[in-house]
Amino acid sequence: MPSPTSRRTVLTAAVAAAAGAGAVTSTASAAAAAPSRSPHRAPSAAASLVDNHSWSAYTDWRCGSGAGTRAVAGRRAGLVIGHPLGRTDYTDPHTGTTAAWEYATWTSPVHRSAVPATEAIASWNADTPAGTWIQIELQGGYSDGTGTPWYVMGRWAAGDGDIRRTSVDDQSDGKSSIWTDTFSVDDAASGLRLLSYRLRLTLYRTPGSRLTPTVWRVGAMASDIPDRFTVPASVPGLARELPVPRYSQNVHVGQYPEYDNGGEAWCSPTSSQMIIEYWGRRPSAEDLAWVKPGLQDPQVCHAARFTYDNQYEGCGNWPFNAAYAATYDDMSAAVTRLGSLKDVETLIRAGIPVITSQSFLKEELTGAGYGTSGHLMTVIGFTPEGDVIANDPASPSDEAVRHVYRRHEWENIWLRTKRYDANGQVRGGTGGVCYVYWPSNPAPTQHRALRSLGLL
Repeated sequence: MPSPTSRRTVLTAAVAAAAGAGAVTSTASAAAAAPSRSPHRAPSAAASLVDNHSWSAYTDWRCGSGAGTRAVAGRRAGLVIGHPLGRTDYTDPHTGTTAAWEYATWTSPVHRSAVPATEAIASWNADTPAGTWIQIELQGGYSDGTGTPWYVMGRWAAGDGDIRRTSVDDQSDGKSSIWTDTFSVDDAASGLRLLSYRLRLTLYRTPGSRLTPTVWRVGAMASDIPDRFTVPASVPGLARELPVPRYSQNVHVGQYPEYDNGGEAWCSPTSSQMIIEYWGRRPSAEDLAWVKPGLQDPQVCHAARFTYDNQYEGCGNWPFNAAYAATYDDMSAAVTRLGSLKDVETLIRAGIPVITSQSFLKEELTGAGYGTSGHLMTVIGFTPEGDVIANDPASPSDEAVRHVYRRHEWENIWLRTKRYDANGQVRGGTGGVCYVYWPSNPAPTQHRALRSLGLL
C-alpha cells in the first residue's frame, strides 16, 4: 500500500484550511502540474484550462537573453555555458558544504499565458555532468499589475555528488507561494491571477573547468482548474494495451530508507522506471554498481535515489521525475495536466503510456484494496469496455502489478480537485496531473498526438 507523501499531505491540508475559512479555492492551493511546448497546439479537452509553453529549439535559445550562455545547434539543440559570467559561493543546505561555482544565465522572453492562472509549474530536460548543476526560476506578472519575485523552482543535478537536488521552501510574497514544485496563488477566490511569466536558467560548473550543463528544454504550465468533487464520465473510444514492464514498489520496502523511507513510498520513481524501460532505456551495470548485490529490480532503487528531493524528503517531486527520465539517451519528458481519459486514449493510441497522480479512499477505487493521499500509477491501456489498464506499483510483486480499474472511478479520482478524506475533511485532488515521457525524435503518429495535447 502506498505511503502518503509528505508534500501532498501539506498541500491538501492547505486546501482544507482554506475551505474552513470559507474561501473557494481552485486546485491552485492543492496540487499542480503540466508543462509543454507549442503555443499553437491543437485544442484538447483541457485547452481552455491549461496553457503549456516551452523553449527547446535553437531559435528559442537565441531569442532569450543570455549572459555567458551559448546556444548549440545540431540534432538536439541546447543551451550551454559559453563563458562564465562570474563566480559565486553556494552553501548546500543539506550537507553544510560551501563551494565556489562559475555560472552563466539565460532568461526566456516573457510568455503571456492563454489561461489567467492560479498555478504554474516549470519542468526541464538537461544533462549535468559531474561538476555541474542548474537552477530554474520563475518570475510572473499578476492581473493587478504587480509582479512576483524570482521564485526558485528547483536546484537540480542528475547526480548527487556535487550538490543535493532540492526544492526550496518558504518562498512567498503574500500573494502567491511555492509548494515544493508548484507556484500557487494564495487566494484564488480574490480573482488574482498570473497572466504572464518568464523563466531563468542559471548554469553552474566547477571553476576553471571547461565543463558545462546542457539544457535541451525548459518550460512551464499555467492552469486554472475549477473546483470539482466529481467530473463527467467520458465515452470510451479505444481498446489497446501497451507492453510496459511491471515493477512493484513494495518489494523494496525497507531498502534505502534514506530515500523517502524506502520502497513503500516509491510509487513515482517505480512508475518512471517502468516507462523508461518501455522506451528501451535503462541504467547500465556501472550505473547500478552502488546498489547492494542481490536486490530485486535494482534499477528501481536507482530511480528512487536520482529523483529524490532533499528538501521535500521524498521521491515524488513531479519535475524531478521528468528530469530523471530525460537523462536517458534521446528522451524528452514533461509534467502536464490532461482533461479526460480521452486525452490519455490519444497518447495510448500513439503508443505513449502515461503516469497519473491521484488520491482516493479504499472504497473509491474498486479492486485497489487500499486508500492513499497521493499515489502514482502507469496507465498502459484500455479494455474493450473502456476500463483503465494500469500498472499499479502498490502491488505485492512484479507479477501482480497489472490491474484493471473501472473507468469512471479512475477518471473521477484523477481529475477532481477536491475530495473528502476518511474523517470527512476536505482535501485536494490533482486535477488531472500526469507525467509523459517520449523519444526526443518521436514517430509521426506520436508527434501528432503529443502536439494535439500541447506537448510539442
